[in-house]
Amino acid sequence: MFSVSRSNYIIYMKTIIKIAKAELQVMFYSPIAWLILVIFAFQAGLVYTGIFDENIRRVSLGWGLYNVTASAFGGRAGLFSIVQSYLYLYIPLLTMGVMSRELSSGSIKLLYSSPITNYQIVFGKYLALVVYALAITGVLGVYSIHALFAIENVEYSIIFTGLLGLFLVVCAYAAIGLFMSSITSYTVVAAMGTLAILALLNMVGSMWQDIEFVRNIAYWLSISGRADTFIRGMITSEDLLYFLIVIAMFVSFSIIKLQIGRQKTSFVVVCTKYVVATVILLGVGFLSSLPYFKVYKDVTYSKINTLTKSSQEVMSKLDGPLTIHTYTNYLEKNYYWGLPNQYMHNMKLFENYTRFKPEIKFKTHNYYHKAKNEHLDERYPDLNDKQRIDTLIKLSNWKFPISSVEELNTKVDLASEKYRFFRVLERGDGQHAVVRIFEDMFVQPSEAEITAAIKRMVMELPTVGFVTGHSERSSTSLQDRGYQMIAQERTFRHSLINQGFDFLDVSLDRPISDTVKILVIAEPRATFSAQQIENLKAYLDKGGNLILASDPESREHASPIGDMLGVTFMPGVLVKPTDNFQPDLLMMRPTAAGQEFSYHLKTMWRNKYVLTMPGASGLEFDPSKGFDATTLFTSDSTGSWNELQTVNFIDDSVTRDLKIEAEKPYPTVMALSRKINGKTQKVLVTGDADWLSNSELSISRTDVWAANYSLISTAFYWLSDEEVPIDMRREPAIDKNITTTKTSWMFTGFGLKWIFPIGLILIGTLIWIRRRGR
Repeated sequence: MFSVSRSNYIIYMKTIIKIAKAELQVMFYSPIAWLILVIFAFQAGLVYTGIFDENIRRVSLGWGLYNVTASAFGGRAGLFSIVQSYLYLYIPLLTMGVMSRELSSGSIKLLYSSPITNYQIVFGKYLALVVYALAITGVLGVYSIHALFAIENVEYSIIFTGLLGLFLVVCAYAAIGLFMSSITSYTVVAAMGTLAILALLNMVGSMWQDIEFVRNIAYWLSISGRADTFIRGMITSEDLLYFLIVIAMFVSFSIIKLQIGRQKTSFVVVCTKYVVATVILLGVGFLSSLPYFKVYKDVTYSKINTLTKSSQEVMSKLDGPLTIHTYTNYLEKNYYWGLPNQYMHNMKLFENYTRFKPEIKFKTHNYYHKAKNEHLDERYPDLNDKQRIDTLIKLSNWKFPISSVEELNTKVDLASEKYRFFRVLERGDGQHAVVRIFEDMFVQPSEAEITAAIKRMVMELPTVGFVTGHSERSSTSLQDRGYQMIAQERTFRHSLINQGFDFLDVSLDRPISDTVKILVIAEPRATFSAQQIENLKAYLDKGGNLILASDPESREHASPIGDMLGVTFMPGVLVKPTDNFQPDLLMMRPTAAGQEFSYHLKTMWRNKYVLTMPGASGLEFDPSKGFDATTLFTSDSTGSWNELQTVNFIDDSVTRDLKIEAEKPYPTVMALSRKINGKTQKVLVTGDADWLSNSELSISRTDVWAANYSLISTAFYWLSDEEVPIDMRREPAIDKNITTTKTSWMFTGFGLKWIFPIGLILIGTLIWIRRRGR
């Protein structure tokens, strides 16, 4: 029995292959198949050679390359990303005659009268299309092979997964085209029908998003961007199954259509077959989209599609349920992010987290309340909140409920967030943390901000205390000298409150609370009392960490604290005269010791960024207090000195007094540490307090690439014992160079752009001539 079944199976498969061969002969003996290949090769060649032209130019100019493989094939301007955008134009031209030709010529009747089954006909035809899909993928493979030899330490896995994704796209398009070709004898109608189905599958993801159950299915049905994950170097079970299900669905539809043509069937039975096939396949697909059933494989070297190790460690500590609440105020300017059509995009934002915790739930809360929105204030100045929301509901045709603040049953303090759009991460025990959006070009939170919020809930993060009472810089002040932007500005991505820190004001009139892990004293402008010094000393003797930021004007008030640390604030102001800026503006790069001290400063050095300090004192260090010191920044060794005479740097000129003003580097930022009470105490001392002020972080100077954030991240990461901000480092990319020279590329590039497409033209022409000869 087994041998008979096996023999029948072999005959069955041989028939499918025979049909596929016949279809391939027709296909490749026609000019359309070759024309598609030639045009596709020419377009792909233009894109690929353009990318490599840019790489050659950058190398010749001495500019560095980074992550060459991903940039050449992925991203917005990569080869695979661009060719994916116009693949849909080619396939309908290829598939429009696969079955339509049989229907229009009447040869379908010969197939019906033969012992060949409907399955064999469809599978044979589709197998031929799959072979053609391999040919299209092979065109891209030519450029991929060149990249394997031209890119040093090439990430071949990214290339192969990208090719797999595009191959699946072509196969899915081909299955759709096959079905459309089977329902009409007109090839043009088949082509237009295929384009219509593809357009529908691209748009369906944005349809019915205000209906909770339907939106999940509609979003899953969307084919738009399905190959993007493959191109990025990520294989997911959801996307892989999606293509296989779409292929199976439309191939099944084609078989059903042939069955209808072969034997008379009632309309009810036909509809039932289509519905059953659709429901089964869509059901499997929908289940595959649920987080519990998803499987991921990140093939990139740096694992750029996966949470960093730091984030994964945080997630491993997050036990119990987690709900992400989205609060949207529809009278606030950022309401767009909370619209129902953004729901699935919001879920995608957290997909890397649901990968490690699939039980995460999402809830939305829509409400209205007066908020900052200049547009509404200008357009509806005389309407109250209720009238405004009613007007917007009518104009926008919103069908979802929007509550007033009074009707919204929530324990979250909406007022503290100024009624802006934000999210709340809530654990089962009610513990919660806020994730905000920001007023920058990216708007949405990144992994750093999301992980910092989660980390708040799984461990105790540092509280930063700002000393007050002596006109110090304040963490809540919006003035130019204030520190609100870097400390507590909720709309600023890099503010410490968005990176995991809490804050409070500290008075030295009483002992400092044990909850304060980092104390900040920034430019005190009055003398500390003996009691205040005693309380500060007690804090330091317990091993508390400290930032002491002085200014030339506050030197005498900060000096008593500096003396406890072994640091002296030198009299005078450090200067370096330039043509474009005031002489007391220092622009400094990290020292060699600073680069070793922090990866933030090493990155800062590599990118040629600078730290700006407008008016700074030099620092001197005495190790007798038990601290070790690392100098992170100094003034320049040439053209810079400690000015002891000039005070007015606007009206007076600056000239170095050779007798008393030495031209040499002076330390401006020092990191001190010592062992005390079984722990390492850490202190950062700076000769300037403006480097992290609102004005200095906001100002833009011509041709000055300031990156004061690098020192801010360095300081607080170090002082918090490397807890926050979250360490977002990954394994650095290894494909940072190309082996192709400018001379060799002249010939190789010409061959890829012109010789290869011309070669395809010649091959197609020879085959066509040979066929005519026969």
